[in-house]
Amino acid sequence: MSIELHTNDGVVTITNEVVATIAGGAAIECYGIVGMASKSQIKDGIAEILRKENFSRGIIVRQEAGSLHIDMYIIVSYGTKISEVAHNVQSQVKYTLNQSLGLTVDSVNIYVQGVRVAKE
Repeated sequence: MSIELHTNDGVVTITNEVVATIAGGAAIECYGIVGMASKSQIKDGIAEILRKENFSRGIIVRQEAGSLHIDMYIIVSYGTKISEVAHNVQSQVKYTLNQSLGLTVDSVNIYVQGVRVAKE
C-alpha cells in the first residue's frame, strides 16, 4: 500500500516503508528509547535492536477507511517511566509526519518489547 497526495502539479506517491522510516527516525530521537525491535521476532520472544536502515522492520503502517495507523515495537531504557516515553514517542511521531509529509496520523500504537540496562 502507499499514500497518494494529489497536488496542482501532479500526484506524489509515498510508500509505507518511507512513512515507517521517518516514524522510526523520529522515535529514536526521543529520550528513553534504546532502539526499535523487529516485529517478526516477537513470536520468538527475542527483541533485537534494529539499526537505522532497518527501522521499517519494527513498524507497521496501516491504512483503514482513509485513516492512518502506525504500530511501533520499541525497546526502552531501564529506569525511565515507560508511559512517559511512549507518550513522547507518540507525540513526536505524529508531529514529524505532519511536518515532513503533511500526513495526519490517527493513532500511534506503542508496543514495548524490552527494557535494556545501559552498559557503562
